[in-house]
Amino acid sequence: MGPRDTGRWARKETAAVVATVRTVFRQPGPERDSVVQSLKAAGAAIAAWALAGWWLKAPMALLAPWTALALVDATVYRSLRAGLQQLAVILIGTLSAAAALSLTRGDTLGAMALALPPLVLVGTYRRLGAQGIYGATTALFVITATSASPTEIGHRLLETGIGAVIGIAVNAFVLPPVHLRNAGDRLLRLPRDTGRLLRDIAGGLRGEWSAEQALDWHDGARHVEESLRHVREARRSGEESSRLNPGLRLRRAQAPQPPLALDARWTAVTDHLRAVTRTLATLAQGDNPLRSPGSGFFTDWARLAETLAVLCEREYEALARREPSAPYRLESRAIPEEVREAYEAVDTSFHALSGTGAVPAGELLAETRQLLRALVSEVPSEVPSEVGS
Repeated sequence: MGPRDTGRWARKETAAVVATVRTVFRQPGPERDSVVQSLKAAGAAIAAWALAGWWLKAPMALLAPWTALALVDATVYRSLRAGLQQLAVILIGTLSAAAALSLTRGDTLGAMALALPPLVLVGTYRRLGAQGIYGATTALFVITATSASPTEIGHRLLETGIGAVIGIAVNAFVLPPVHLRNAGDRLLRLPRDTGRLLRDIAGGLRGEWSAEQALDWHDGARHVEESLRHVREARRSGEESSRLNPGLRLRRAQAPQPPLALDARWTAVTDHLRAVTRTLATLAQGDNPLRSPGSGFFTDWARLAETLAVLCEREYEALARREPSAPYRLESRAIPEEVREAYEAVDTSFHALSGTGAVPAGELLAETRQLLRALVSEVPSEVPSEVGS
């Protein structure tokens, strides 16, 4: 990565961080949920330390906040499952360390050599999930800082239990995470970001556009694709967050999940959008053997891109107006007349081309046609009627 690429990456990351911070303060959503969960984890760790270290004066109070911090998870169900897993591996680690110290008569190096290899291997067992590594780390704490006496082992288990109880309780009863709305929040960003990207591309193609701009467009298409992945993750988390969650009883209505048909539709949109930007990025490279279709073709294509952006913006507005408790209703729409006219102009420009310039133009036309089909299929029925006019 050269200095130019590094600077470009730094600018994009900084802009993304700033946008995320603004979103946290402006509206509820996944970003604000992440802040809440982070504050809850920190609070649980402080509370666990206050109980184990300050009040009970446990000899290794560190285990309590360490456990509490790890157990404030994305859902209450995950917290409980992770808590049971962690208690199991810490018990295994503590007993293994105690046995190793006893067999080596308190020799630290020998106890490590005896206990750590099997514990690291046990930690890879898939049923233990991400908690598996805690068996080996607990053994390290026990071997280096305590003795193998039953009292010391009991303290380790007590400290871990305190952290587990506090972490799970904080996650379950202090603003318990409910992700049922998050899939809808994530879905809302797909038409918004797609519309912005299409308008950005249209504006750039009407002037002198550079390889760096084209790479930014391609990165933008990958960002939209990543947003789709977040929708799927939020859908899974939403289903999981309804399990063992007392917070659901405090809500009058649960937000419905977006239908799977929208995932399939936006998968097609992101695939063809990525293909379009990849073609533009290839054309912008100086060593590209293909000739550019020319400014006339790109001017017509830019007009088509703007009409597609309008479709995205109308869908975004419809989804934003939708009541959180309202069900999603989908229907296919006819291609609007302004979009049809713009597409026919691009098609005419394509047929007027000859030579190598027709190759990338044909790729753009084919991918744009598929993108258009995806954008008018199974849209939310709350979209204003002029979309189908």
